[in-house]
Amino acid sequence: MNKITYNRLVRNKIPHIIEADDKEVVYEVLSTDDYMTMLDEKLIEEMMEYQDSKDSEKLADILEVVYTIARLKGVSSSELEDMRKQKAEQKGDFSEKIFLKEVIIK
Repeated sequence: MNKITYNRLVRNKIPHIIEADDKEVVYEVLSTDDYMTMLDEKLIEEMMEYQDSKDSEKLADILEVVYTIARLKGVSSSELEDMRKQKAEQKGDFSEKIFLKEVIIK
């Protein structure tokens, strides 16, 4: 009998997918505090995976984690998008590729 230990947050359907492959799954449902901690770790994990692969699908994974964190904080995806747009209107976006090198104080 082989055992693989993961100790990581996974999408809701993953245990069922693994069980459908005739494997036994051991998991727990996290408390809200532990869930938030694991979501923060998951966000870092997904960002690192994107950095390694540059795969656009990883961006969707990052968004899924971001939307989940926002919901936990009581912010809907549309409210989050409104915040993004407002910030873009106030401070701009990143489309002009501006790399700030330094500021000289007079």
